[in-house]
Amino acid sequence: MLTTNPFQSEDDDHFREECAVFGIYGSSDAAKHGALCLHAMQHRGQEGTGLVTYDENGDQFHAHRDHGHVGEVFGDPNVMAQLTGNSAIGHNRYSTTGDTLKRNVQPLFADFEFGGLAIAHNGNLTNAGLLREELVRNGAIFQSTTDTEVIVHLMANNRGSVVDRLAATLSRIEGAYSLVCLTRKKLIGVRDPMGVRPLVLGRIGDAYIFASETVALDIVGADKVRDVEPGEVIVIDEKGLRSFFPFPTLKPRFCVFEYIYFSRPDSIVEGRSVYEARRRIGEELAREAPLEADVVVPVPDSGVPSAVGYAAESGISFEIGIVRSHYMGRTFIEPSDEIRHLGVKLKHNANRPVLEGKRVVLVDDSIVRGTTSKKIVEMVRSAGATEVHMRITSPPTTHSCFYGVDTPERDQLMAAKYTIEEMRRHIGCDSLVFISMDGLYRAMGFEGRDNDNPHYCDACFSGDYPIRIADRETPPIARQLSLLKDAS
Repeated sequence: MLTTNPFQSEDDDHFREECAVFGIYGSSDAAKHGALCLHAMQHRGQEGTGLVTYDENGDQFHAHRDHGHVGEVFGDPNVMAQLTGNSAIGHNRYSTTGDTLKRNVQPLFADFEFGGLAIAHNGNLTNAGLLREELVRNGAIFQSTTDTEVIVHLMANNRGSVVDRLAATLSRIEGAYSLVCLTRKKLIGVRDPMGVRPLVLGRIGDAYIFASETVALDIVGADKVRDVEPGEVIVIDEKGLRSFFPFPTLKPRFCVFEYIYFSRPDSIVEGRSVYEARRRIGEELAREAPLEADVVVPVPDSGVPSAVGYAAESGISFEIGIVRSHYMGRTFIEPSDEIRHLGVKLKHNANRPVLEGKRVVLVDDSIVRGTTSKKIVEMVRSAGATEVHMRITSPPTTHSCFYGVDTPERDQLMAAKYTIEEMRRHIGCDSLVFISMDGLYRAMGFEGRDNDNPHYCDACFSGDYPIRIADRETPPIARQLSLLKDAS
C-alpha cells in the first residue's frame, strides 16, 4: 500500500526510507544496546520508534513506543530504567502502510497460548489487504492499520510451537520483509525468500544481535557474523543458534536502491561497502556523461560519495557548493503559501564563493517529483553559477515501489510522465543525465543488466516486479479501517 505521509512535504522530494529493525538476545544491557542501535539507524525511519524487552527475572515484557526520534523517545533515564531484561527488539518507523498513529508504532505485542510475542517488521506485505479481509471475516479484531498485524493474527490461527506457527504464517504472506520476533525464550530473525530487505546477524560477547544495517553493530562494538540469508529463519535461545529454510529456493533480488540512497554510506550491505558502491556509480556516470565544467557539487548528503567518484573520474574539482542543515525536523512554523517556497532553504543553502561564475555539475541520487531539484537549480543559479548540469546516480524513477518504501503513485513520478528533455526544461538545468541501467549494474560489478535474470530488485526503474502484488491485482474492498484516533 502506498501512502501520502503527513510528515513529508512536497519539498522533501526523495523516496522515503523504509524502517529499521533490531533484536538482541543475552545482554544485560539489552535496552541500552537497542536504543543505541536504533539511533545509528535513525535515517531509516524518523516517524516513531519503540523497544520491547523481556525480563526473565520478573517473567514480564516491558515496552515503550512513541512518535519522534530515538533521542526524544528514549532520552529519559526513567524510561530506560523500566526496560529491564536480557533480550529486546526494536523498530524505527517510517510508515509505508497504515496511518500515522501511535498505535501503529512498532514493535507490536500480543499474548498467545504459548505466552507473549513482540514483532517488528521492515518491508511490505503485498497481499496484506486480502489476508486482512479474510481474517476480519473470520472474526479477527485489529488494533492497528499496519500490515505487520496480519502476521500476528495468522500466527494466532495456527497451532504448535512459535516456530511452527511462524513457518505456517510465512507460507501465506507475500512481499518483501525482514522480521524480528521476541518471545519469553527466543529471538527470531527472518528474511523474505528473495532477500529484498536487509538483515544482518552480529555478536557482542555472548549476545547475538539482528539489525537492518551494520552501522548498528558498529555503534555498540559488535562484530558482524554474516548477513541473514534470503529465505532464512534464525532462532536464538539458550541452546544457541539454529537456522531453517522453510521456503523454496529463489534467486535473490536485493533492493539496489539500498546502495544508491537508503543505507548509510558507512554500512556494509550484502558484503559490499555502500560508500564504495556510490563512488563507483559516480565514476561510471562520469564515463557515460562527460562534459566540460569547473566544479562537481554533491546534493547532500547521499550525493556526496557519488560526486567524489564523478570528480575523480572526470578530473573536475570537487567542492562543497551546497551546505545542508542537519537540524531540520518538522517545519517549525506554519507553512503558509507566503513562505512555502522557502522550504528548500531550511535544508540546503548555496555556498556562493564556490558557485559564483562557475560551470557547475550537481550530483544527486534521484528525481522523484522534481520539486526539490527545480528549487536547488534555482538556488545555485541565484548564487552566480553560469551553467548548471545535473547528473543523477540512478536511472529514471518510472514506477512505484510496493516492497516497503514510501513512494508516490506512478502518476506523480516525474520520469513516468515526461521525457528527459521535458524534465530538464521543467527543472531548469542546462543538461540532465541519469545513469543507464547497464551503467548502474557495471558499477555494481556486472557487465550490465541481465534482463532475463537481473541480480537486484530494480522495479522502480524497470517496472520488473519480482514479487506478485496481490493487493493490486485483486484490490481489497475499500473501507474505513478504524474510527479510533489516538489523542495527540
